[in-house]
Amino acid sequence: MQEQQLYEYAVIRIVPRVEREEFVNAGIILFCKKARYVDCSISLPAERLRCLDPDVDVSFIAKNLQAFEKIALGDKSSTSPIAQLDAPSRFRWLTATRSTMIQCSKVHPGLAADLPVAIKKLMTEMVL
Repeated sequence: MQEQQLYEYAVIRIVPRVEREEFVNAGIILFCKKARYVDCSISLPAERLRCLDPDVDVSFIAKNLQAFEKIALGDKSSTSPIAQLDAPSRFRWLTATRSTMIQCSKVHPGLAADLPVAIKKLMTEMVL
């Protein structure tokens, strides 16, 4: 049996009209310091976004979510200097409070023996 590992996660939210503070969950970012693990899973809920704002630019949001994911995963081909940082710094930067279209929930703790399974479970419960 694998050892349980402490991880932190945040729900990635899309806020199509920031002034209204309505959002749709679009993904999970998960970090485990002990395992030096960061993962990000995203699902763009275009129809739900259009319910909040019929004029939302889904392709613009999709491009920004792709950039978010590249930064989270430390993609070396990314032009973002944040993507070049270590895993804890990337996680903290991405989950910092901000008032933009892509936001994260507060950071929550969890325990799991299998981190890839944990992020899939969180995606199923909170996003899909």
